[in-house]
Amino acid sequence: MTKSINIVCQHCMAVNRIFTQRLSDRPNCGKCKRRLFEASPLDLTRGSFDRNLTRNEIPLVVDFWAPWCGPCQMMAPAFKQAASELEPHVRFAKLNTEAEPEIAGRLGIRSIPTMILFSAGKEIQRQSGAIAGQGIIDWVRPMIQQVA
Repeated sequence: MTKSINIVCQHCMAVNRIFTQRLSDRPNCGKCKRRLFEASPLDLTRGSFDRNLTRNEIPLVVDFWAPWCGPCQMMAPAFKQAASELEPHVRFAKLNTEAEPEIAGRLGIRSIPTMILFSAGKEIQRQSGAIAGQGIIDWVRPMIQQVA
């Protein structure tokens, strides 16, 4: 039997049901017709955070950052590289803690950058501090295999 999962569109926030074996086929959203994965982290807001956290049935890695944070800026290219390599088996997103302090407070974000890996709406692992290059991929890959 073919398994299907829910994926939230990063453009219109519609929930799409996708067969798992079709994830690598670059699927489009059934509502807005745009790509569900663009090999780049999506920007989360108060309106999109909980929907992506609870409705995506793939792991979600969120980078909590702020525009004034030097280490956050240095880590951004590595985070984008990780998204391009590990999507569509994991969703990568960024949340600006300056713009969304209530979410950062709710999750106990005390320093930035902080990355959290979520699965089924629950925190699985947390990493504070900047990680360069291949380090993000090396941090995420074993954990997504455990929760898959």
